[in-house]
Amino acid sequence: MTDADASRPDVDERSGWVVERHRGPASTFHARPLPDPVVPAVWVLAVDRPALVLGSAEPAAHADADALAAAGIELVRRRSGGGAVLLVPGAVTWIDLLLPAGHPLWVDDVGRATHWVGRMWTAALASLGVDAHAHTGPMAQRPWSDRVCFAGLGPGEVVDGAGRKLVGLSQRRTRAGARFQTSLHHHWDAASVAAALDLTEAERDALAADLADAVGVVPAPTTDVVAALIAHLPPSGPT
Repeated sequence: MTDADASRPDVDERSGWVVERHRGPASTFHARPLPDPVVPAVWVLAVDRPALVLGSAEPAAHADADALAAAGIELVRRRSGGGAVLLVPGAVTWIDLLLPAGHPLWVDDVGRATHWVGRMWTAALASLGVDAHAHTGPMAQRPWSDRVCFAGLGPGEVVDGAGRKLVGLSQRRTRAGARFQTSLHHHWDAASVAAALDLTEAERDALAADLADAVGVVPAPTTDVVAALIAHLPPSGPT
């Protein structure tokens, strides 16, 4: 199935959010514009091929083009900020949340705008037996965080009890609304991420060693994770 013949959108009866499910290349998903008008919506996005996704301000030179081509990995740029994310089919759950400006959950302050997303993810993961809590402080710069999304920690992102990052988050905002892009790993291989970047062998070894235990994985399958998140969606309109 490709994005063109994805399942029809439905509406979650409890929350009123529109839920769409798509399968296709990461490049197609990142190129999707915000709808007009923006309504509270969940986009469940499953990639059909591996992709290395760079943040909006990350230089293309950060990726090792030859290594990506040899491994059959698509190089993609997203319109939101942050470091690189390696998307591998079956290893990552990717869920985007759309919120119109003026919604009760809307916050003008960019630093606090993601807090509700973190709270929702924390509750959803707790229902799956995962010890998790949302980061509500400022951006925490860590080694390699300028290169790899899951190396750093930003507002609204979720970590486990050991401080390992579970949910990565970025946002793209317009006057009409925001698209909060979130992902979590079911399998984490820091060496594969390092191999996709334009680094020396010594730098790749250092990155892989530093990030080997920096990311937490969620053993539950994507279907259970998606169901848990939908079950914890806030009301789509005023209460």
